[in-house]
Amino acid sequence: MARPQEFDTAEALHKAMGVFWRKGYEATSLVDLLEATGLSKSSLYGTFGGKRELFLAAFDSYREERTRDMGQILNQGSAREAIETFFRTIIDVARASEFSRGCMSINQAVELAPHDPEIQGRVEEDFQRIEDALTYTIKRGQADGSVRSNKDARELARLFVVAFPGLQVMMRAGGNKPRLDDALRLILSNLD
Repeated sequence: MARPQEFDTAEALHKAMGVFWRKGYEATSLVDLLEATGLSKSSLYGTFGGKRELFLAAFDSYREERTRDMGQILNQGSAREAIETFFRTIIDVARASEFSRGCMSINQAVELAPHDPEIQGRVEEDFQRIEDALTYTIKRGQADGSVRSNKDARELARLFVVAFPGLQVMMRAGGNKPRLDDALRLILSNLD
């Protein structure tokens, strides 16, 4: 008879996510993961399969959480305000010391995606999710009048998707607030 599991899988996954997010995949050791999660090696392997499988599960959990958060922000209030809130939230969250490690998807776009097709696919899917959500929100704004631009919603969304990692990288590099606010103002002016 198998022993019952004595740990919370979701909690262990969340703790592993923090390590991968902070250190990156390559720099994270098995010892780092065991210390962070409190799992034994056999529990980690038995539950998740190994370092890569644990990383993929943690990364997918991160991505789903961020997609939910984005949806909640973009579906509140006028479309124009929602889009601005979405981008201002990126800047504000990146300023918080516990999130100074940047967006995990952007980090993996740089670390693993160039040589790992499975990660590249996930990162591309994340960019597509952002583009689709922004396209929908821009169309909503064009319909309700809060977005005055008559430019194609998909094209505007693609521009904003390119701005997204730029803001993330600038924040992570310690970009100053007035410069980022000016850049965001200019980006958002495309909606007017």
